[in-house]
Amino acid sequence: MPQITVDYSAPLDRRGFALALHPLVVETVDTQLDSCKTRFREVEETVVGDGSTDDVVVHVEIALLSGRSDELKARLAQAVLDLLPQHLKATEGVRLSVEVRDLEASYRKG
Repeated sequence: MPQITVDYSAPLDRRGFALALHPLVVETVDTQLDSCKTRFREVEETVVGDGSTDDVVVHVEIALLSGRSDELKARLAQAVLDLLPQHLKATEGVRLSVEVRDLEASYRKG
């Protein structure tokens, strides 16, 4: 558990971000470090708004086992949003977003 997915088109220090993110998640939601799994998906093309700018995006989705309050999820989302700029090569024109949600009831791991 936490299943973390990062979609990005901005130049991102992926490994550095994951290594900083995992302890943050552990501290915030009281889980084990070796439970954190992050995968990165590079996005080839993004269009923001009317497409007149060359903005790039980073979207982080963290899926947790149910039972965490909305307040805790919001606190984690803000902490991740604050962490992201430290791992970007440039921050101008970068659109950042974070979503923390519950895993579906069908989630299983082996």
